[in-house]
Amino acid sequence: MTIHTEYETDIEIGIDYERIAQDIIPAVLDYEQCPYESEVSIIFTDNASIREVNRQYREIDEATDVLSFPMVDFEKESDFSHVEEAVEDYFNPETGELLLGDIMISVEKVREQAEKYGHSRERELAFLIAHSMLHLCGYDHMDDAERERMESRQREILEEEGYRR
Repeated sequence: MTIHTEYETDIEIGIDYERIAQDIIPAVLDYEQCPYESEVSIIFTDNASIREVNRQYREIDEATDVLSFPMVDFEKESDFSHVEEAVEDYFNPETGELLLGDIMISVEKVREQAEKYGHSRERELAFLIAHSMLHLCGYDHMDDAERERMESRQREILEEEGYRR
């Protein structure tokens, strides 16, 4: 498993963000029974930068907490059965790892939301990474049933990894 992290802001998050990513990313992939070694990139940024990306890619001109950019096209959540049919599209030719995608997180939102929801920054960051990883595995929350399925998985993963409210 390869996890690339880039910290692109002067605003300090004040927690061991790399350790949390190392905890949560493999936990999600284990939970979702991903059969491949995988590669994920996380960019930690500020509200201004994530707002610009959100405006550019989603046409929403406001800061958000997390953005997910999946590399795999899923017809069904966490159904990895088709990826070997397009090795050149989905796997890193140098490492052989499945390229799941990129995550962008606003450290300002991590700080704000941890305070707002009354839990630690560690828990908030773990939640955002788990949420985004599920998006990279093909989940969405466009309707109530999808949202409930995603939320249930997030809760179980965070609980299992010891990130409680």
